[in-house]
Amino acid sequence: MDNGGGGNVGRFGWRNRRKGIPTEPALVAAAAEHPGGSVAEIDRTYIDDPDGYVPPEAIRGAWLVDSSGKLTGEYQENPRHGAPQDDFDKLTDADHWLGWLGDDPVAAVREGIEECLHAQVADAAVEWVKILETPRFLTGARRHPEDEQVVLVTRAALAAPFALSVRTTQHGRSVLLGVFSWAAANLSTPEVRKDRHWFDLGVELDWAGERLQERIYEIDGRDDTAER
Repeated sequence: MDNGGGGNVGRFGWRNRRKGIPTEPALVAAAAEHPGGSVAEIDRTYIDDPDGYVPPEAIRGAWLVDSSGKLTGEYQENPRHGAPQDDFDKLTDADHWLGWLGDDPVAAVREGIEECLHAQVADAAVEWVKILETPRFLTGARRHPEDEQVVLVTRAALAAPFALSVRTTQHGRSVLLGVFSWAAANLSTPEVRKDRHWFDLGVELDWAGERLQERIYEIDGRDDTAER
């Protein structure tokens, strides 16, 4: 099927190549539904449901479609194709203080997600996690009793929308979508610090963000002022 040849680099660093026009009915039908667009080729090694969430690395490439909905024979190879990897950039690139998560916020959040899964299925093994949007953050603080110029952070919380792949002995591989939330209280007194996680599947960030306003106070019932 591949006619070989060099090709040129297209958008996003994908390499364009000329191939024979495929005749598979599924590809032809998909092309007809996307005139002027493209039809992705999914690597089933890494994903089971092409109609669900597909990580970028699981896309082998894409067939270009002309304005009439027909395959052109032009194919863009995805240079990122391969085993999906963790992606926490939306968390770490956010302009928000993450010191309450420790020296390695990414490891802390991933471990929190794994703990939630292990609480449901003991042998759950997380293959990859991707944070899909900038998380929602809340921070509670109060003035230092002896110095009004000093602010003590008393509590903090985040809600992070995710996609992840998990394997279990009973169910094999599953790709899950949802929001992971974490709230911590008593941050100014580490010896009595309290933390709690929530693992909500199939919900939107707006939904989880609204509940974060309540959850940040649920841990100990205190009433500090929270600021977004």
